[in-house]
Amino acid sequence: MNQQNPDTEKASNYDHLEKMSTFELLSNINKEDQTVAQNVQKAIPAIEKLVDKIVPKIKKGGRLFYIGAGTSGRLGVLDASECPPTFGVSPGIVIGLIAGGDTALRNAVENAEDDTSQAWTDLLDYDVSEKDVLIGIAASGTTPYVIGGIKDARKRGIITGCITCSSGSPLAEASEFPIEVVTGPEFVTGSTRMKAGTAQKLVLNMISTSVMIKLGRVKGNKMVDMQLSNNKLVGRGVRMIMEELDVDEEEASKLLLEHKSVRKVLSINKKA
Repeated sequence: MNQQNPDTEKASNYDHLEKMSTFELLSNINKEDQTVAQNVQKAIPAIEKLVDKIVPKIKKGGRLFYIGAGTSGRLGVLDASECPPTFGVSPGIVIGLIAGGDTALRNAVENAEDDTSQAWTDLLDYDVSEKDVLIGIAASGTTPYVIGGIKDARKRGIITGCITCSSGSPLAEASEFPIEVVTGPEFVTGSTRMKAGTAQKLVLNMISTSVMIKLGRVKGNKMVDMQLSNNKLVGRGVRMIMEELDVDEEEASKLLLEHKSVRKVLSINKKA
C-alpha cells in the first residue's frame, strides 16, 4: 500500500491555494518548511551509521556515489559537484548520477526513472566496485531507477544507503543503511521539490560535510583545501592566513600567491 500511496503523495493540509493572498501563500509554505529540520534531526542516528561507513571506504581509495531521478537526482549531482571546490578533493571522489543523464539536469527526460537496470549500467561506466558506497535518493522511495541500482549494487557487496521521505518504502527496504526523513504532505500535493527536496539537501549537506571533515579536509572551522577559483575565495583564503599566522593582509596575499593553497601556506609555517 505504501508503494501505491507514499507519504510524499498524500493530500496537502491546505486547500484552495489559488484563493490565498501572497502573504498567506508565503506564510503557509514557511510554516511547513519549519518542520523539515525537526524531522531531519530524528534521522541523525541513521545518518551517523552511514557516514561512519563512507569514511573508511574513501580512505582506502573508494568513492561515494549518489543516484536519483528528477529533483532528487539534481540534488545529488549538486552536492557532488560542490565537494571539489569546497574541500579540494578530486571530482572523482563524490559522483552524482541522474536518471536520463546530464540532459535531465535541465530538462525532464521521459520515462528515464522507470528503468530498473539503467542505474547499474550508468554505474558500470565508473567501474563501481565493493570499494565504493552508493546512496540512492528518492523522495517517495519508489523510483525504479534508484531501487534497481541499489539492489544491483548490494548484490555485489557494495555498501548501500538511501535518503527517502516516506516511511517503510521499497527503497529503504532495499538499502543496507536507510535514512528516512518523513516530511509529510507537501503544500502543493505531491510537489516533492519542496519539503522533501529541502530535507534531502539538508541530509546531503550533513553527509558530505561530515565525511570531508573526518577525512581531514577542514582545519579548525576553515576550508583550507578550497579551490581558489574566484576573487571571493582568494579573499577568504587571505583572511584565513592572516588569522592563523597573525600577519597583515599584504603578507598573507603574498604567501597565498606564492603557494596557491591555504593549507600549504599554513603547513610551511608549521601551523597546519
